[in-house]
Parts: sequence; C-alpha cells; structure tokens
Amino acid sequence: MVDGDDQRPDSPRAPGNRAVVLGVLAATVAVLLVQAVTGTGARLVLLLVFLPALLAGLGTVAQTVAASVWVTAVVVAHSVLYPPGDLPARLGTLLGVVAAEGAVIGLCARRVRRERQLSRLRQSAVALQRQLLRPLPVTTAHLRLDGLYRPVEQDALVGGDLYDVAATPHGTRVLVGDVQGKGLPAIGAGFAVLSAFREAAFREARLPAVADALEAAVERHNAYAVQSGEQERFVTATVLCVGGPGEDEEDGDGEDGDGDGEVTEVRAVNCGHLSPYLLHPDGRVEPVTLDAGIPLGLAALAADGAPRPVRRFALPDDAVLVLLTDGITEAQDASGAFYPVERGLADLAALPADALPEALDRRARRWSGGRSRDDVTVLALRPAP
Repeated sequence: MVDGDDQRPDSPRAPGNRAVVLGVLAATVAVLLVQAVTGTGARLVLLLVFLPALLAGLGTVAQTVAASVWVTAVVVAHSVLYPPGDLPARLGTLLGVVAAEGAVIGLCARRVRRERQLSRLRQSAVALQRQLLRPLPVTTAHLRLDGLYRPVEQDALVGGDLYDVAATPHGTRVLVGDVQGKGLPAIGAGFAVLSAFREAAFREARLPAVADALEAAVERHNAYAVQSGEQERFVTATVLCVGGPGEDEEDGDGEDGDGDGEVTEVRAVNCGHLSPYLLHPDGRVEPVTLDAGIPLGLAALAADGAPRPVRRFALPDDAVLVLLTDGITEAQDASGAFYPVERGLADLAALPADALPEALDRRARRWSGGRSRDDVTVLALRPAP
C-alpha cells in the first residue's frame, strides 16, 4: 500500500505551517527577551540564524525561505536599532547572515528533491509489489486467505518469498514458495514462478501439471541466468487446490479428518517446501504430512522422473491451515535454538485467523531478538463461510 504521507509534495516529515510560525515567533521573542534581560553587548539575536538551519532538515523549501527572510529582517532591524561599533562590522554581519541563509535554503532544496526521488522510487516499488504479490486478504468461493509478507531487507517491498491465489474453474488454487537466496537478487526467479502459476492455474486441470509448468518456468529462468552470468536458483513451493471437480490422478493417500463437523478437502503437490500445519480451535496443532518432493528447478536430478504425487487431506471448517516459509521456522534465539512453531501456533489458537499471521511473526521476531535472517511469509487459510 502507498502511504498517504509518501504523496505529500515536499517532505513526508514536514511540520505544519502553523507549528512553524508559532515556533519561529516563540524563538524570536525568547532570544530578544534574553538579550534585553542580560543587558550586555552580546548579539544573541544571531542565534536565530539556526532556526532556518533546523527547518532545512525537517520542513519544506517554502517554510525554510520564510524563516530565512524573517530571521534576516529581525537581524537587520536589530542592527539598525542597536548598531555595532562601525559600519564594516554591521555590513559583515548582514552579509554573513544572508550567505548562511542562502546556503541553508540550497541544502533544504537538495534534501526535498532527494526525498521526492525516493518517494517516486517507493511508489514504483509498491506498484511492482502489487503486480508480484496479491494484496491480502483474499476471499474466493472456496476459502478465505489472510496473511503477512515481510522481506528481510528493511527498506525492500519484495524479496525471495512468493505466494498467490487463483480462483479458477478447477477450484481455488494457492501457491506459496521460497526462492533460494533472499532479498532483491531472488526476485527474478520468483517472478518467473508467479507468472507461470497465473497461467497454468487456469489452463491445467490437473494439479501436477501446474507444478510441471512452474518447473519449466524455473528451468527457463535459469537458462537465461546462465547466459547473463547470474546465479541459477531453485524454488521450494507448495501448490494447493480447494474445491472444483475431482481429479482421477489425485488418488494418493488421503485423510478423513477427525470426524467432527464439516470438512473441506484440500489437494496438495509439494515441491520441497515446508509442510503446512492444521490449527484446531482447542489449540491442537497437527502437522500435515506431505511428500517431500523435489524443489522447482531440480526435477532433472530426479532418478525416476515420476510425476509429482498429489496428497489429499481434510480441512475442518473450524480449523485454520497455516502455510509458512523458513523465515519463521529458522528464527533462532541467542543459544541457536529454532523457534518452536507448533508451540507458538498452539498459544495463538484463540486468535482470529486474520490476526494469526502477524502475531506469529511478532513472536518469532521476539524469539530471535528482532534479528531477521530471511524473508517471512505466513498464510492462514480457512474454508469460506
């Protein structure tokens, strides 16, 4: 999302004009009163020169110019009423004040220009993020998906994690993945996977065929990377489908659920990614066992070349399916111990699903002392009402 502050014409940090006027007047009165009370020959009025310098770092160019004109006028008036001993000293003081204020205005204009450039770059990055990653939450006919995405690089909006949701005639399909590496260098491979998913999710009726399309996209990306001297990458991913017609080839092992209440069937193809968790209202956390699978981009290394297996499992209507990347699971405390995801999820079972991703990320960051080693994605999937 673009911050409203980013669209301010001058500076996202600029104080209001009323506050500037009151502050400058108050400082002027204070300095003149102190000089009058001391009754000395000290020219304390020259301290007002620092007011425009302060505004140059916080305010707009117009505010800095106005403050500079005011301070110059006050110094001139003071020099007329209480002139220095000789004319050269008076002229030197005035020229020094004018030169200082001119330099301050120039520095303020340069700062504002750079802030505008950074604001435009940020807005471009936000537009790129919206093209790469769908804003959450997303609700389809089959499910509601809440989530959190946080790149490891503090000022970045996109990184090496990826996710997407597609409401297709074959059901609602969900992708979550993690590119080898992190941060900006991993964006290219992630974009290749997302583009392939957005086409294959609608085109392919079979879930393994969707995974095959993602595999081909990573292979093509790596071929281009080699030609340009960049690093080849692999991508771990899980592709899920909820709803839609059944698929004959999806006859792998299944789960019948716990028999309590209504259940929704989920079909999944895992490509070397972390298995999800089922979080039940009573705090019970159930890891969903998926075939380990081969990461995207490494299928050529498989000895048998067999198609990726499909796993069926039940999602009770009162449960939440939690999908993670290793930014959560590999958070380490000072002793090197990894964050206990199952225990953390159990502690958060009472939270609404839309608050769960942020709460889990917050706990993992607290566990690691605020240190982030990788991009973080947490998705909370539940059947649509």
